[in-house]
Amino acid sequence: MKVLVIGKGGREHALAWKLSLSPRAKAVFCAPGNPGTASIGTNVPIASDDIKGLVEFAKAENIGLTVVGPEDSLALGVVDAFKKEGLRIFGPSKMAARLESSKAFAKAVMHDANVPTADFKICDHPDQAKTWIATRRYPLVVKADGLAAGKGVIVCSTQEEALKAVERIMVKEEFGRAAGRQVVLEKRMAGQELSLLSIVSGRTIIPLEPCQDHKAIFDNDLGPNTGGMGAYCPAPLGTKEILDQIDTEVLVPTVHAMKRRRMPFHGILYAGIMVTSQGPRVLEFNCRMGDPETQPLMMRLKTDLLDLLDAAVDNRLDEFEGKIDWDPRPAVCVILAAKGYPGTIEKNSPITGLHEASKLKDVQVFHAGTRFDSRNIVTDGGRVLGVTALGDDMVAARAKAYEAVNLIKFNGMQYRTDIGLKALSPLPFPTKDSSIDEDVDLKM
Repeated sequence: MKVLVIGKGGREHALAWKLSLSPRAKAVFCAPGNPGTASIGTNVPIASDDIKGLVEFAKAENIGLTVVGPEDSLALGVVDAFKKEGLRIFGPSKMAARLESSKAFAKAVMHDANVPTADFKICDHPDQAKTWIATRRYPLVVKADGLAAGKGVIVCSTQEEALKAVERIMVKEEFGRAAGRQVVLEKRMAGQELSLLSIVSGRTIIPLEPCQDHKAIFDNDLGPNTGGMGAYCPAPLGTKEILDQIDTEVLVPTVHAMKRRRMPFHGILYAGIMVTSQGPRVLEFNCRMGDPETQPLMMRLKTDLLDLLDAAVDNRLDEFEGKIDWDPRPAVCVILAAKGYPGTIEKNSPITGLHEASKLKDVQVFHAGTRFDSRNIVTDGGRVLGVTALGDDMVAARAKAYEAVNLIKFNGMQYRTDIGLKALSPLPFPTKDSSIDEDVDLKM
């Protein structure tokens, strides 16, 4: 079978790498891909938003399965376009992908399905938003309704910060006009974040191993949010009790609610969860693999990914229930970002040490914002590389990942030094006698 991966980031490199290991993968193509994907397959110069070009290529090359990486492609309806032409593709329809492309829509679905989430208000005018903020006496999170590359969520501690966030999103349109037409104002929740990605096909929901992402740019979760500065898997925060609760209160009701709306969900349902003293609460939904969560997940996955996604497309996913095989060792991914990220970045800096880092055992360096420049690989994006390593335990996995990080150099390189440390700390809510404010959020 020929396989096509749509996208050019670290997530897509990790997916292409894992798919290439399948004995059934005759060839792996990436559109448009990056220097990392070029080393394991064939890059195709078609942008991920060129739906017509992608369909034509898949038909011409007789692609047996297409896997969609970026949320933008899903929001544009790439799955609908492929299916219209009888092409096999893994991912949700344009309508179902609104769970990610519109935070207001996702909140409405959660409300209807009684999914636990923070108290919220949807506003379509800055004055309306500012009036509502003025009546609140607790910290808020201000979210752009539309897609903003993971940067449209502003966590605020004061009313003044929330008002500035509304100004940035709705008036200055920093994240784009479409993304800022509406805002979702949420009561800020206290706790630790958990990423739970599940494969959904028909009536079958198979959660993957829990991960923890690190959104803030600096150590100790300081600074502005990014698309993700690192992740580890598995996350001890995801205990069996918590995962069972998420399955019962979040995943099943959401999938059923989408079916009732006549937009059945097929693909990856990624629940961003805040684990609070009152239990898990949904922060947001994504409709594709996470980046950087995909990198440690693919390092640990032992089941053939092509077989797994193939079964999901054919509604045979139930064959894999209770049968997905994982490497018992944890994995850590450290993102190396460009100077200036998540703001204005510097590009075209030569990258050294890639060959040396890739020779380390149980290490994979996944490319994201890179490109070829003559004979060199140079920086070409905010998040440049995802250095990912396996270890016998979390301490060993962290040590191996940072050993590889220390071999890589480019001008202005920045990264967090605390990825995975939360896995070594006590869980935040060991008993019901938590010191966290019990009124931290509301269940709708």
